[in-house]
Amino acid sequence: MVLFRKPKYIKVTLSKKKDIPGGLWTKCSGCGEIIYNKKLEENLRICPKCDFHFIIGIEKRIEYLLDKGTFEEYYDNLETVDILKFKGPKSYASKIKDAQKLTGLNEAAVVGIGRINKKKVAFGFTDSRFIMGSMGSVVGEKITRITELATEKKLPLIIVSGSGGGARMYEGVFSLMQMAKTSAALARHSEKNLLYISVVTNPTMGGVLASFSSLGDVIVAEPKALIGFTGPRVIEQTIRQKLPEGFQRSEFLQEHGLVDMIVHRKNLRESLYNLLDYLANKA
Repeated sequence: MVLFRKPKYIKVTLSKKKDIPGGLWTKCSGCGEIIYNKKLEENLRICPKCDFHFIIGIEKRIEYLLDKGTFEEYYDNLETVDILKFKGPKSYASKIKDAQKLTGLNEAAVVGIGRINKKKVAFGFTDSRFIMGSMGSVVGEKITRITELATEKKLPLIIVSGSGGGARMYEGVFSLMQMAKTSAALARHSEKNLLYISVVTNPTMGGVLASFSSLGDVIVAEPKALIGFTGPRVIEQTIRQKLPEGFQRSEFLQEHGLVDMIVHRKNLRESLYNLLDYLANKA
């Protein structure tokens, strides 16, 4: 009697796994949902599950907010100069070149004149993808010049801020000077009873918040945007206390009076038009 039989093995041939093309999906930073990129684009880069607003660049801002083909860029010939010859693990000049290659922009700010529902408006945009949208001399100069042009032409002004880097340390005091310069230009714009709407998006921090982005006659924020001078982690480490829930988010700041309106990205264009229609005509 045979107690043990030699086992029979079945040969299994595994088919080669088909490669899945990359770049088709994005993971939501808010809820972790995996989103098909085409669907994300169709939804203005907003998570369809949790409503998280993804960071978007200047070209998308222009597309979503302005009448098609009406935006005319100004002062695009201004170039950043490494006046301090900043040295570190990577030079300032190298960082500028890398950011230009990444974004297709010359600098972190784009300014010009366009229209919303045929209303003529001066615009400024900052882009956090370009060295965190930090404000160097060129960014400050562009914001100042478009503000002065708006004052000269008696136009309302809208600046959409997406600057998580504040002042640009690679330029030292030259960067800090831009806070006073942009603020002074906005004061002259205000003296002419002209409307300035500041739109703050995720993230808007540091010297940008401490200057032009907090000086709007109306301050509009996207939902759950991080807005503050110093990041919450640094504050907690400094004061050694736990910060309140939602600290430095749009909703917290609206509750405490810094933000006037929180507007969903899908409604932002129409809301800005309504503000222009009502307030700009009353100036």
